[in-house]
Amino acid sequence: MLQAWVVILAALAYIGLLFAIASYGDRARPAAARRAPRPLIYSLSLAVYCTSWTFFGSVGLATTQGFDFLTIYIGPILLMVLASPLLMRVVRLAKANNITSVADFIAARYGKHQGIAALVAVVAMAGSVPYIALQLKAVSASLLAVLGYFAGQMDRWTMVGDLSLLVACAMAAFAVLFGTRYADATEHQDGLVLAVAAESLVKLTVFLAVGILVTFFIFDGPRDLWRAAKAVGATAPFERGLSLENWVTMSLLSAGAFLLLPRQFHVAVVENKGEEEIRRARWLFPLYLVLINLFVVPIALAGMTLFPAGGVDSDVFVLAVPLAAGADKFALLAFVGGLSAATAMVIVESVALAIMISNDLVMPLVLRRRAAQFEDKGTPEDMVGVLLMVRRIAIVFILFLAYLYYRTTGEAQLAQIGLLSFAAIAQVGPAFAAGLLWRRATAKGAIAGILVGSALWIYTLLLPNLAEAGLISHTFLETGPFGLSLLKPE
Repeated sequence: MLQAWVVILAALAYIGLLFAIASYGDRARPAAARRAPRPLIYSLSLAVYCTSWTFFGSVGLATTQGFDFLTIYIGPILLMVLASPLLMRVVRLAKANNITSVADFIAARYGKHQGIAALVAVVAMAGSVPYIALQLKAVSASLLAVLGYFAGQMDRWTMVGDLSLLVACAMAAFAVLFGTRYADATEHQDGLVLAVAAESLVKLTVFLAVGILVTFFIFDGPRDLWRAAKAVGATAPFERGLSLENWVTMSLLSAGAFLLLPRQFHVAVVENKGEEEIRRARWLFPLYLVLINLFVVPIALAGMTLFPAGGVDSDVFVLAVPLAAGADKFALLAFVGGLSAATAMVIVESVALAIMISNDLVMPLVLRRRAAQFEDKGTPEDMVGVLLMVRRIAIVFILFLAYLYYRTTGEAQLAQIGLLSFAAIAQVGPAFAAGLLWRRATAKGAIAGILVGSALWIYTLLLPNLAEAGLISHTFLETGPFGLSLLKPE
């Protein structure tokens, strides 16, 4: 069994390495080179889409839903392969209008309507906090698993068991240092993007390594694994028929999330440096998604075979299977890979949300107040320090909310939390599409659509989640279409 200090040291050393990579990316390249396209780094940065939900949660989802886990990746693949001209158009419009976030983009399509920008920012934050909490949950659960406490006996409030708090603090520091250097949010964050690209390589390499270990060394290949799984009834989730309704719904949700989630819009649009990057990512990013899902089914089958009686959270099979086979070093690598997947998402998401909070919620109020008090005496330079401070406070506040959400919402499956966030950001999808494709779309219609959709999301998905966590009365679950089956894996 791995010692606690080894695991914690590995986690902190990895985060320190990310700081070094980001610092190198900010300082090493000359100014001219920073403006040049970097297709490989851009393609890898798009893989921030693959969070701990991918690294851990896809295996957990596969154990109950079979091949349905693939729907989370079909949407982005179809979008990149078939609709890359749409992404190019979004990038052109964003660059022409100095767009800094998805909220700014949607507002710009409706005459730069401040109300729409603020509303989208609020919806994005409401949907992102559970998603960030998912990453913290994955870090904590993986820590418990890699230390051998499969049933969760370890006191989660100890310094060791609460590594997620230390990691959240480190993530906040990273995001503040490398995501709030410039007041102009259109200024490219080269160090941040380079660090995210490096993390994408780490999580892909580690997941492939664990998959190869499980499939060809712990078992004697796919056929032997399938026979062993068949003997204990573990193949049942993969032998049932596919639901067209589920696949279409989830593919649409994932395609929308790939473009509209704050972190995805930030890396795909704001950080884009030319259409050459999109042309390369059109095939390289789908290839990445295929590779990182190559061994999801084998790992899920191996976990159900080795732990047929349960007792081990299926979300941590990526760690539990190597540990059960005595491959502690691979388990440690898997822990670092999951940590990598979580940190990339949290850092970019918090930076993107902080930009929206500052630009669309806080600064408009600050500017109005300053204009009323000082009229024309202020200068743009006076606000630079205030703007950066607002963004830094916003990053810390977001991570604090996510940590509270993680600590108070119980032990929901990773996929369940992720789908909650996907459904939230989908509520701005119609306004985004209408503003992009329909010239007669109005700001009032966009606001009405977002409000109605968000109300339905709260009623059918968020309230049940809070009720299950004991934060509100369970009487809310007695009536109404709570917990839509499509978005709530069992």
